[in-house]
Amino acid sequence: QVQLVESGGGLVQTGGSLTLSCVASGSIETINTMDWYRRAPGKQRELVASTSRGGTTYYADSVKGRFTISRDFAKNTEYLQMTSLKPEDTAVYYCNANIYTFAHGLRDYWGQGTQVTVSS
Repeated sequence: QVQLVESGGGLVQTGGSLTLSCVASGSIETINTMDWYRRAPGKQRELVASTSRGGTTYYADSVKGRFTISRDFAKNTEYLQMTSLKPEDTAVYYCNANIYTFAHGLRDYWGQGTQVTVSS
């Protein structure tokens, strides 16, 4: 069984910073992409940032230059460093990973989400 557990969310003022973490555990053979999504109140879920196994990264236009995604392969962990936070960054942030296990093959797994609230 694979689990993704996020941490690091919280309340921060405009202009502040937070770093989210996501740890993948279980019978993992390979982790391909690891992503961060978010869902703001009344809005659809959106892809915020993504990183491939080879190191290619993607950022939504709304976070470019402010957010940085990174991975620690040895710890099966991804991070999202968020700086210059704005009220519009307020959302529940979800970790997603494309993981291969012998039991279930290749599939996507999701974390439970962590709330980020940016006060104005």
